Parts: sequence; C-alpha cells; structure tokens
Amino acid sequence: MKSRIRPRHGLLVLLPLAGTLLLSQTPPADLVLLNGAVITVDAKDTVAEALAVRAGKIVFVGSTAGARSLVGEKTEVIDLAGRAATPGLIDTHVHFSEPADNLDLGDARNMAGVIAKVKAWADKVPAGQWIRGGGWDEGKLEERRYITAADLDTAAPGHPVYLTHTTGHYGVANSLALKLSDVTRDTPDPPGGTIDRDKDGSPTGVMKERATSLIRVGAGSANPAAAVGGRAAGSGAGIRDNVLRIIEGFNREGMTGAKDLNISQAKWELYKQLLDEGTLNVRVFALWRGGATLQAIDQAIASINAAPRLPASLGDGRLLSGGVKLYIDGSGGARTAWMYDDWNKDLTGTDTGNKGYPANNAEYPQIYRQQVARLTEAGIHVGTHAVGDKGIDWVVDTYAEVLKARPAKGLRHSIIHANVPTDHAIKVMAELQKTYDAGYPEAQAPFLWWIGDTYAGNFGPRRNPRLEPFASYQRNGFIWAGGSYYNVTPYPARYGLWASVVRETQAVAFGNTPFGMGEAVDIRTALKSYTIWAARQMFLEKQVGSLEVGKDADIAVWATNPYTMPSADLKNLTCDLTMVAGKVVFRRAGATYVPGAR
Repeated sequence: MKSRIRPRHGLLVLLPLAGTLLLSQTPPADLVLLNGAVITVDAKDTVAEALAVRAGKIVFVGSTAGARSLVGEKTEVIDLAGRAATPGLIDTHVHFSEPADNLDLGDARNMAGVIAKVKAWADKVPAGQWIRGGGWDEGKLEERRYITAADLDTAAPGHPVYLTHTTGHYGVANSLALKLSDVTRDTPDPPGGTIDRDKDGSPTGVMKERATSLIRVGAGSANPAAAVGGRAAGSGAGIRDNVLRIIEGFNREGMTGAKDLNISQAKWELYKQLLDEGTLNVRVFALWRGGATLQAIDQAIASINAAPRLPASLGDGRLLSGGVKLYIDGSGGARTAWMYDDWNKDLTGTDTGNKGYPANNAEYPQIYRQQVARLTEAGIHVGTHAVGDKGIDWVVDTYAEVLKARPAKGLRHSIIHANVPTDHAIKVMAELQKTYDAGYPEAQAPFLWWIGDTYAGNFGPRRNPRLEPFASYQRNGFIWAGGSYYNVTPYPARYGLWASVVRETQAVAFGNTPFGMGEAVDIRTALKSYTIWAARQMFLEKQVGSLEVGKDADIAVWATNPYTMPSADLKNLTCDLTMVAGKVVFRRAGATYVPGAR
C-alpha cells in the first residue's frame, strides 16, 4: 500500500481508499490548504484541490476532504476559496547585488527626461563628486539613440558621470569622466571592447564590453568611494542589505529559488552567514566567476572544492556551490555578441561590418574550449553566456566535443541566454540533453518585453522570429529554464511567464510583436520553465519544483489562477502567500485568509 503513494507514483487524490487508511495512522499536518486549484506541475500536470504540509514536507496532495483528515488542534488551516497554489517560482539567472540608492533611469522615455533626472541628482551632491546610475535603454527613448557625453554634459557639467546600460554590457560617460579616465580619440579599443566614436573618431562617451573598464570611477575625487548611485554593490554591509532586500522582494513575488551567477568568495561567505542566521529565505545556487584564463579556472575549482560538491548542499538544499560561469560573447543591446552576419540597426538598417566578436579577445574561443574541458574533467557544471548565433554554435559544439572525449552524464552544462540559436544549435542541444544530460538553455523571456524594442531593432526582421525560440525547443523534445537576468530586467517571474506566452515589447517601437508568435508557448509550459525545469538546473528537481508528496513545501499562493486567467493579465499576477520548506516567508497585507472548517 505504501509503495502506491510514493512521491513519484501519483497523487494521493487518485487513491482515496489507500489515502484514508494511511491518513488515519499519521500525525496531523502543520498546515493545510483547502478548496483551491493546487497546480502541481507533476508529470501529468495534475490540478488538485488541497495539500498538507508537515515538518517542511508535502505529505498530502489531493481532495479537500482528504486534507481535512490531517487537521489537528494546532494545524493552520487556510481556505484558498478558489485561489491557486503553485510550486515556488525559480529564477535561473539573477544577481543579488543592486544597491537601493541607485540613480535609476529605467523609466526615462526621452532624452529630456534623462537629462532632467541626471540634473536633479547632480543638484543634490557636491560639485566634482562622481555620479553613477543605470537602467537606461535607448529602445525605450523617443529618440531611439544612445545617451552621449554631450547629453550628460548638459545635465551635469561639474560632475563626472557614468551611467550603465540596463544590460550591463555598456554604459556612457560624460566629458569630465572621460577626461579623468584619460580616454581620448587616441585611446585604442581594448581587446574584447569597443569605444563608440563619432564620424571624426572622437569618443561619444559610450563604452562597450571591456572598454567599460577604462572608466575609472572615483578618479580625481577626494573621496573615490563616494561615487553616487550606480550598479556597483558597494561595501560589505551594503551588499548584505541589498541581498536581504532582494530576497524579501523575491518572496513577495512567490519566488523561492535563484541561480546567482559570477559570484566571488566574499559573496559565498555572505550567503553562508545568512544561512546560519536563518535569513536565507531563497534557495541559492551559486555559479563562480570563471575568468578568461586557465589559471582563473583553477582558482574557481579550488573554491568549489572547498564547499560541498554537487549534489551535496548546505542547509538541506538551501545553498549550493554549483559550478562556473564563462562568457563567449557580449550583448544584443550593444551589438557586440558574436554573429555570423552583420548586426541590424533600427530594424531594417545594417551596422555594416559589425558582426560582434568573442569575449575577451580573438584568441579566447580556443582558451574557452580548454576551460570547459578542464571543468568537465573535474566534474563541474559549466554555464556559458552566449547571445549571438555564432557564439551559441561555438558553445554547444564545445560541449559536444568535450563530452564526447570525456563522457560524463549529469553535469547539465548550460547555455546562458541562447538568444538566437541556429537550427544546428537546437539540434545539438537536443542531442546533448538526450545523451549527456547537458546543453540546457537558461533563457530570459522578459528580454522580449523589457529590452525587446532595442533587441528588435538590433537583431532585425530575419533573426527576430528566432529570439527565445521556446516552441522550437518543444518541437525538438527538450527543455529550458527561465530567468530574469536581474538587474537587466525586473525580477518578478510573472513577467517571464507572461512574456513567454504573449511575446510583446514594452515601448512598441516596431509594433507589439516584432518577434512574431511562432515561438510562443502556453502558460502550462511557461510555468514548467520557472518551476520543475528550473529546479533541474539547480540540481534540486527531486526536492522542489513541483507539489508532490515527499518534496519540500516551497509553495506560492496566487490571488488568481494562472491556468484560467487571460494571458494578457499574467504579468499582473498577485502573490498572497509564499512558503519555503513549509515556513511562511511572506503574507500579503490585505489578503483574506479564511480559516478552513476543521
């Protein structure tokens, strides 16, 4: 009888007689949810009425009547009254490091608005002090052009200014910041970077990829640490505050897991501290910074070996030292990602001669291949940033070559972003997943929306329909994991669910759906990419990602049912309650919780 109700063999609701006999012998639950739509995301995508939790684990999924039989004197009983419960949502690409005191340009819609925001900020700080900010996106501006040094000179001539683009792959400095950084028309482009120039060869202020490191924030200041705003994490205390603030935000959005990429030893130690304090209310899978050399890989391997190795974790699946992040190319926003054909401009124009380039330098792709081989040989998971079609091909071909030479199943090497994969790349991903349990796209559907206008203009009409090709992944029989790439896009996973289904841009610069609807998926599929498939890429699919008996109770309760609500409303999903391992970490103020009948 017990073998019939193991977590992997069906829901208790399907076995009422066996369930009744078992429940009569078991202690009461700590918490039950009744009278709702419990979206399990199990293998059959079952929707039940109720579930029960004891000691942090799901002990029952099925009917309301069955759940009531587990209610005792101390059981918390919540009547969902038709609301939906899903597995907690997981973001497979996030950076828990954005400061709160940021000059945020994310809502600027024209150059006058940018200038006004920078001027207002400059008026608040002493002359000569650096101003940093971020979040701007030319695709959202009426002028649909980069911010330049000349624009910022108008706003803050007495302050050095540097503003990071929302993608993080480029930024703009004003004339004073360029001067203090010794960037002139004679400064050469660094390997793996571009100094944007006007027709006379003078820097416009826009710095891309490795050229961003030429801007010496704090130079010429009596207090270099006093740069205001920006995207840098700041002091140790500031990083801690930022991480806790974002974790709280995740919980408000029904989110219970995150893959934090490019972490340092200091960030890892902070996560361990939060775990020890009991404040790490999100499961964190850490990818270590891999760098551009074999020596950097050896350092990353040493860091990984000093922590529990996968599948082991700290805090029973709360903190995992997961693997290493590498880069093969740059950005779709900056038109620096590695492409086969020239980038477009303004949808139908051509950025003639610009096919992007490999990350770091022209020699790096061969070094990258050696890095992947070394990590694979060490049994370590690899996630590679790849945006351009040529870059994606290089990554999947590297994985295939290395795994053929060093067969290893279960490392789950990933392609981070995988924005516009070729047919060849999709075929190789399918084969990698089938043969080696590797080759998983970790995609960001919110790109279609938040930076979609810039992307549509840059990728152009031929490549646009291939952006985030989720339907093609389905047709080829393989899975992907969803994410936000916060702080490039907002982190609420509801935006990713919505964007996966509707594929709409924000500013509508080139129409609502310049990417077409051929690669759209339904909400059931989109939810898998932010739950069970994402849990797999955190090596936690046996513990979380679906609502099944025996799994940890990572649960989100929603005011409405995502399976039945209009697709257009998915972006406005409201979370009423969030649990991590059975502990309630968020309750929405004003949400009605009707105690269920005992």
